[in-house]
Amino acid sequence: MTALQMNAELYRNLGIIAQDENMLGKVVKYVSKLAKQMTDDPTCMSKEEFFARVDKASARAAKGEGRLFSDPVKMNEWLNSL
Repeated sequence: MTALQMNAELYRNLGIIAQDENMLGKVVKYVSKLAKQMTDDPTCMSKEEFFARVDKASARAAKGEGRLFSDPVKMNEWLNSL
């Protein structure tokens, strides 16, 4: 089913559901939850947060607190251990 077909199906079904106010309320609540899931990404950060983390990492690296890997195998072992 294409997106256009799904969109048409959704609107057809909403037309039926809209006749029952109680059912329409449930649909609105559920669709709101779905929309929130798509917009609230806990892994996203603001531009300011990103650059603050970059600045913090740069400062730590300047102090010699970073990790250096000359062997890719050891680097992968360390990454896999996280």
